[in-house]
Amino acid sequence: MFAVDSIPAIFAITSDTFLVFTSNAFAILGLRSMYFLLAGVMHRFVYLKYGLAAVLIFVGAKMLLLDVYKIPVAVSLGVVGALLGVSIGASWWRSRSVRAPCTA
Repeated sequence: MFAVDSIPAIFAITSDTFLVFTSNAFAILGLRSMYFLLAGVMHRFVYLKYGLAAVLIFVGAKMLLLDVYKIPVAVSLGVVGALLGVSIGASWWRSRSVRAPCTA
């Protein structure tokens, strides 16, 4: 269902139906494989929900302050990347220090 919402966005760029169909087909195929990749390691990202919450707070604050101050796109991308990077890094650091015993 994720790739279905991108169809109007693609039609805003091009009217070539072949391009719309193939891009959505490849998006669905890529998302399916990425889901199975992330499903196996999702338990390691213990701080990701806090990072995503911080991203949502930042985006909401940016939308509220749009009439007062326009935050540049590069700064916004940097803040979002830093928030996600810190939450993933902290999760990696925690899972590295709290390893499950090896059953080899």
